[in-house]
Amino acid sequence: MVHVTLYSLNTIQGMTKSTKKVAYWPVLVSGAAITALVITGFTQVPEQLPRSPRANYLQYCASCHGENHDRFAARAWVYGNSLNEVSATLKHGRPAIGMPEFGQAMSDTEIRELAEYTIREVAQVPDVIPSSFNVQDTVHSMDLKFILEEVAGGMNIPWGMDFLPDGSMLVADKAGKLYLVKNGKQTEISGVPKVVVRGQGGLMEVAVHPRYKKNKFIYLSFADGPAPDKINTTIVRAMLDKGKLTNIETIFHATPDSNSGVHFGCRMFFDKNGYLFFGIGERGTMQNAQNLTNHSGKMHRIYDDGRIPADNPFVNTAGAMPSIWSYGHRNPQGLYYDRSTGVIWENEHGPKGGDELNIIKKGLNYGWPVVSFGINYNGTIITNDTAQLGMEPPFHTWTPSIAPSSLTRVTSDKYPTWKGDFMSGSLSFEYLERTLMKNNRVVGRERLMPKIGRIRNVVQGPDGFIYISVERVGKVYKLVPVK
Repeated sequence: MVHVTLYSLNTIQGMTKSTKKVAYWPVLVSGAAITALVITGFTQVPEQLPRSPRANYLQYCASCHGENHDRFAARAWVYGNSLNEVSATLKHGRPAIGMPEFGQAMSDTEIRELAEYTIREVAQVPDVIPSSFNVQDTVHSMDLKFILEEVAGGMNIPWGMDFLPDGSMLVADKAGKLYLVKNGKQTEISGVPKVVVRGQGGLMEVAVHPRYKKNKFIYLSFADGPAPDKINTTIVRAMLDKGKLTNIETIFHATPDSNSGVHFGCRMFFDKNGYLFFGIGERGTMQNAQNLTNHSGKMHRIYDDGRIPADNPFVNTAGAMPSIWSYGHRNPQGLYYDRSTGVIWENEHGPKGGDELNIIKKGLNYGWPVVSFGINYNGTIITNDTAQLGMEPPFHTWTPSIAPSSLTRVTSDKYPTWKGDFMSGSLSFEYLERTLMKNNRVVGRERLMPKIGRIRNVVQGPDGFIYISVERVGKVYKLVPVK
């Protein structure tokens, strides 16, 4: 099953225009109602009637926790599940895990009713939720058919994937384990550093050095810090020798350390000159993204041993972190490097609405939180501006948010009708997002494999096949075209 959206040229051009955001209304109305709104205007806003707990849940909670409460992490209540505890969480938020406060969006009565509803419904969610998508079925894209071939399994959240020169695959599991998949056999690699698994943090990306045959270096990004309440993203390099990591050294640790469990980044890639690029989220503190004196909310560029290139854009800026390549990012989740052109593509999570696809350029400011196409999760406005002089506009935005988890571009002859298109996992809606490109424009979208699960990563392997990693089932699949 697929869903397709095609854009007209006027629609595409309209996406890039500078606009002012007056309000963000989640509305489902008929064509006649739209006409009436255009004619009469918003001359008077009627007093809002009390909303049902279900309506408030869908409005404020479902984008993160699923329409049917299916994404409450193993039903583990971090701050307790009594009525008073859940009500307090809803009203005041829990910044350390990225939970916003809803005290301004709902009355105390609505919050208490929502707490009662959530406690009751979460208790009914089974520990293992069957997917409505059957991985045994042939998948019909609008111009290609394929099947899924299981490559690896038995993991928690397979987050990072990369390939060794012999074609074998490395898979990083968020829980802190690293696997080697070779000739159909999956083995765990020993010697992985201890990681902090907190909120969105854990063991994240794995990247293989471009000269691996000579130096045996691989790179890991993960959450770590001097204390449980003082963590941020760390990058280490290590030698892979006979199934074990040795000679581990830290080459980067982001600042500031924080108690927050959100927005760690951290995808990585090596460019054709051997520099290591990676993104760090703003760690739930929006102001970090505009502050050059810290690493958070930035893209970075370093040598493979952690040294700073002398031609980085802020090396000579007083107080600035010299590794910064670009700034004003919220939570970079996908990076794709086009080796033929040298162009860096990035996608990142907006707040509620306004996920972005960007072309990353040296020294530019990408605007967060001064400009954004999204709003707060509780419905309040972050900024009225979607564009501002001196800030780079996004190449493309997604509203509602799809929560892109990764990014690759199809270059393989195995998928001839997909060549040039971008692929990303949608964490919010649990499908594979195909972003159709033509003449360097987004011309449409296709939703592939809806409800397969949260696709955490998508990569194109050296064999030309596309691989996806899927949460919940903890597996890696290969997309194999069929006639």
